[in-house]
Amino acid sequence: MAIPVMKPLLGEEEALAVAETVRSGWVAQGPRVAAFEQAFAERVGAAHGVAVSSCTTGLHLCLHLLGVQPGDEVVVPSLSFIATANAVRYCGATPVFADIDPLTGNLTGATVAAAITPRTKAVMVVHQGGVPANVREIRAAAGEIPVVEDAACAAGSTLDGAPVGTGALLAAWSFHPRKLLTTGEGGMVTTDDPDWAVRLRRLREHGMSMSAADRHAAGGAVVESYVETAFNYRMTDIQAAMGLVQLGRLDGIVEQRRAMAARYHELLAPLGLRAVADPEHGTTNYQSFWVELPEGAPELVEVLSKLAAAGVSARRGIMAAHLEPAYAGHPHAPLPGTELLARRSLILPLHHELTDADQRLVVSALADAIELVKS
Repeated sequence: MAIPVMKPLLGEEEALAVAETVRSGWVAQGPRVAAFEQAFAERVGAAHGVAVSSCTTGLHLCLHLLGVQPGDEVVVPSLSFIATANAVRYCGATPVFADIDPLTGNLTGATVAAAITPRTKAVMVVHQGGVPANVREIRAAAGEIPVVEDAACAAGSTLDGAPVGTGALLAAWSFHPRKLLTTGEGGMVTTDDPDWAVRLRRLREHGMSMSAADRHAAGGAVVESYVETAFNYRMTDIQAAMGLVQLGRLDGIVEQRRAMAARYHELLAPLGLRAVADPEHGTTNYQSFWVELPEGAPELVEVLSKLAAAGVSARRGIMAAHLEPAYAGHPHAPLPGTELLARRSLILPLHHELTDADQRLVVSALADAIELVKS
């Protein structure tokens, strides 16, 4: 494609950091993972960071930590990458789909309250596409039910004037290449609870009583024990070395993306198209820039095909898990907001190499694809 939908910002610094790690001989989970955990937790306003192999495994650990098990329910949005709902199934529990506000793509206090039952063990709220959800409102609706934050896309977004993640009971983050901060693959769980952080570290490493890094540092003969059945969800020092460099770029990446998003808003305004924007309670990092297609526009696949023919790579908007084959027949209440955005939204290119001319071409191609008259 002439204009790709995304491109990670990677440079010589990342390459040097990875090479130095390889030369050190310590490439598995070790000192660089510990440094990345501390730096990332500080950046998002949390006391503790626990690096994991992906956001998906992080979500699984959060629910496992909370004791979610067969017979339990977890309230989740259907409008999210399918990993959100899948993490509930990994615990043998039932995901209960709640609707979203189509203006933000996020759960609300009202939609969460409508989905809670006596079997609800947790609520998982997603900061969809980097747009901060109103967690205060959702916590109030949940009452004593714990709220886990799926912050996969939200590094660099703010909520109530503070970084998303500040004050979170448990939050899981993604470092996939489509995110602003990438380690190739990988994730993080953040929390303010020191006991939970200790157990999360144990759970990610087979339930071992002490980590491999701690055994090595001990210097003498050490025999670990395995205190519970757990998982292999570790991050490598190679990934963490890249993550530390990426973390230093985060503020600049957010600033640039917000400037490009502002330009998109300016170009789209004459066309009357609604696009993702900051909610009243926070700011988005614009991990994804999605646009809602108007009524009467061609089908989403046709629009994407026309954009591709014009050299513009775009993607369907956020998926709806309940419409996927993996959840066929899964019971759910009506989800009108979810189905609206799943049917009528698409994601436009947004990355560090996008030029003003590129953005003009994207908007012009979109207008042609949905048969609008450009001003």
